[in-house]
Amino acid sequence: IIVTSISSLMAHNKKGAVMWPVFKNLAPGLALGCFLGAGIAGQISGLYLQLIVGVFLLWVAYKMFFAGKKPVANHSSGANDVSSVNYANTALPSKPKQLAAGGVIGIASAIFGIGGGSLTVPYLTRYNVVMQKAVGTSAACGLPIAIAGALGFMFFGMQQQVDVPNTIGFVHIYAFLGISIMSFFTAKLGAKVAHILSPELLKKCFAVLLTVVGFYFLYKGLV
Repeated sequence: IIVTSISSLMAHNKKGAVMWPVFKNLAPGLALGCFLGAGIAGQISGLYLQLIVGVFLLWVAYKMFFAGKKPVANHSSGANDVSSVNYANTALPSKPKQLAAGGVIGIASAIFGIGGGSLTVPYLTRYNVVMQKAVGTSAACGLPIAIAGALGFMFFGMQQQVDVPNTIGFVHIYAFLGISIMSFFTAKLGAKVAHILSPELLKKCFAVLLTVVGFYFLYKGLV
């Protein structure tokens, strides 16, 4: 996710789709929450938490899919240019609330092994942030999540007996290298597609992704 976030962040930033003030408010909570979440993940059973998150993601997907006609931030420049979006309709929470939200997202991301976008994007769109901006900012937020999560899983993993070769704690070196190389290129492609689609269609596509992830968590929790 570290490499993917950097690649995606660079592509979204070129389109002016990263809300840096929001990122600065969320990042400390994301990093701290994810590091702590890595420690929690090694101590608890994720069975019931998987079921809870699965249901939650399905509910968020439902809300996002059927919110296609809900007014969002004015977007008069076309899907390919979101740098001049008017935020007259947005009303993001205060900095302390954003910091707290980042902490919750970070903990959940570490426990369930997700990059944070599954929670950061719905959080931002809830406050009428246009979809491309939400996705771009979420890509930036993935970086502190990934760094803190990787360090946390390495640190807490080294405190336990791990018999898998080529690992540092709970992090497998070869898996990291293999996934990172491919995702570096595909993340840029995904960012380009995100700016081609309209905000409404992109929101529906993300809702489909959340539905798949939600059902996956339910399956893992029940089987």
